[in-house]
This record gives sequence, C-alpha cells and structure tokens, in this order.
Amino acid sequence: MRRHERWEYLGSAPRIAWDAIARGQYGFSFDEMPMVVRGMSWPSRLNLLAAGLNLAHRRLRPWSWPLHMQIELTSFCELECPVCPTGIGKLERSASAIDPELFEQVVHEAGPYLLTLSLWAWGEPLLYKHLERALATTARYPMTTLLSTNGQSLNSQRVQEALRPHPPTYLIVAIDGLSDETNSVYRKGARLAPALEGVRALADWKQRSGSRYPVLHCRFIAMRQNEHELPALREFATAAGFDMVSLRSLSIIDSASEAHQDMVPVNELLRAYRYEQGRRVQRHDFVCQHAFSFPTILADGTVVACDQDFNGQQAYGVVKKGGAFRDVWLGARASEVRRTVRDHSGEYSFCRNCAYADRPISRCSFASYAVRPFEV
Repeated sequence: MRRHERWEYLGSAPRIAWDAIARGQYGFSFDEMPMVVRGMSWPSRLNLLAAGLNLAHRRLRPWSWPLHMQIELTSFCELECPVCPTGIGKLERSASAIDPELFEQVVHEAGPYLLTLSLWAWGEPLLYKHLERALATTARYPMTTLLSTNGQSLNSQRVQEALRPHPPTYLIVAIDGLSDETNSVYRKGARLAPALEGVRALADWKQRSGSRYPVLHCRFIAMRQNEHELPALREFATAAGFDMVSLRSLSIIDSASEAHQDMVPVNELLRAYRYEQGRRVQRHDFVCQHAFSFPTILADGTVVACDQDFNGQQAYGVVKKGGAFRDVWLGARASEVRRTVRDHSGEYSFCRNCAYADRPISRCSFASYAVRPFEV
C-alpha cells in the first residue's frame, strides 16, 4: 500500500464504520474485483473497525483477526511457468496438499472475521482432491472466496462437479495469450482448449441454473509476447463465456530470473515497474500491510507474513490439527517477524524483492472491465 493510499483509506473510515456497524455490510474493490460482504456478524463488524486501527498503527500484536487470508490447497502444479517458484524449481518445500481437516479447522476459526479468502498460492488448486469439501466449508461464512487456476483441468467432470454445489465468488482463469503459441510462452505446458471448454461449461450451467456464481474472470498478464493481442481480448473473452477481464502486470518473485526481463512489455504503460538502464527503479513510499492483516497458510500448515515468502523462511509458526491459528497469529514469533518487516524489511530477501513495493500502484492488476453484466 502506498502511503497516500493508506491515508485515503483512513479518511474513508467514517463511511466504512457506518456501513459495517449500522448495515452489516462492506463494499470494496480487491485487485480490480468489486466485492460486497453482507450479513456481517457483530464480531466481524468490530473486527473490521479494529483492523482500521491496525492500518494506522501496524501493531506487532494486531488488535484484529486477519481481514484477508490465503490458503494454499496444493504446492504442486502441472505447468512450468518461468516467473513462478514452483515452475522454475525454487520451491524447496515438498509437494503436498493441505489436510482437509486442517483446512476446515482454520476456516472455522478465522472464517467469521474474513472479508476474502484466496484458495491458492504456489500450486494448482484444481488438483486438490478435496476441492468440493473445501468450497462447502467456505460457503458457511459471508466472505468473498477467490479461486485462481491455470485451467488445465477445468473441463474435467470431477472439477465441474466440485465447483457447482458451492461455487467460489470469483473463478479466476489465467489466460496469457489468445493462442496456444503465445499463451504457452509463460504458461509452459498449457493448452487453451481445456480452460475454454471448462469456462463455457460453467457459463452454460450458470445460465440454466440462474446461479450468480462463480463470476468467470479472465486474468491476462500483459507481457512482451502477448501485448499485441490486447485489442482482441474483449472479443475473445466474450466468445469464451467470461463475465469480466482484468489486466495484470508481470510481477517479480524472490528469485533472480532473466526470463522476467525478457517478458517485460515494450509499452511502458503495461509494465509493473519503471526501468532505467535495464534496472528496476526502487520506490520508497510503500507501507506493508500483509504482515498485519493478510497471512498465507502454506499446504503443510506453515503460516507466513506474505505469500512471497514461498519457502517459509520467516514463518510465524505452524498450525497443526488440534492447534489454533490464533496462537500462531498472535504469537511472539509473529510479532518478531512483523517488527522486522515494519522497521528493517531489508533483512528479508522476500521483502527486498517485494513484488509490490516498487509498483506505482499497490495492486498487481491495473485495469478491468465487464464483458457481460454480473452481480456480487
């Protein structure tokens, strides 16, 4: 979050407080996706207000539960994307999937307070054998659920049947080229056909059933090899059955990679960062909020301050079956990590190589548009 964005948010606190306390709802935008959380319980309303105080003070032991959470369903993937730690073999953790009972335990504990829950991190979530069970668990709470996929198994009967009973609010399908040739430059090993067949099947099912969800979201990373396709993207997404499109700029990760430089768009307006003489220009107005409101839980139960700590180098701790997320979230180790992130972030490599800090905006997506009407 940029410093000016932080103060703008604090300036809107009276309106947010009124909506939360008096109406039990909160409308906001999350990475270019419009969201409304309705039917908030009194504990969740008060938690939202407490989180606002955290935004101002960034306490080492937060007053609130997280507002946003990311849970990694799997740490393995069938693709080899060149700017992903899993794809380039930088993930030092063993390939695993989260225990469904542990998933339920965490969601039952934190779910009453969450605004959003993202069901992926550094693996392909549609490969999770207990996907339907996980979605049924999240459906018990009035939060927005996000599921992002490369789409390679989206057309399978198993996945279609898992998604329909309790669909996520947003199903984000990564399409990074309008042909197999351009898409597979980044999504190495991917084919468009299964992703597009799966989207069309869900679009047809939504029309027959009258279901509002999932919002079918085409996420397109603008890169050198596909920037020429942007004028045709709306027509492509409409024909495929998507509800919306977002444009994302290419992020770095905590790993040096020449592939990233090779994919930086020629059009400077599409770039995530400014460059001078081939080097990323560093900014100094970033205020990290992830460590204070947006933890990631890796597939083995490790809790980290930010998904960029993909190997759990500086973990808050590990949530185990029968344990409590609260103990990790408010523990001494978590406070120690937050202190370093707040006061001496350069000590952590994933902070030095932060995907967000040097951007002119804090989010990864820079534009979005609806290709057909939808409600959230």
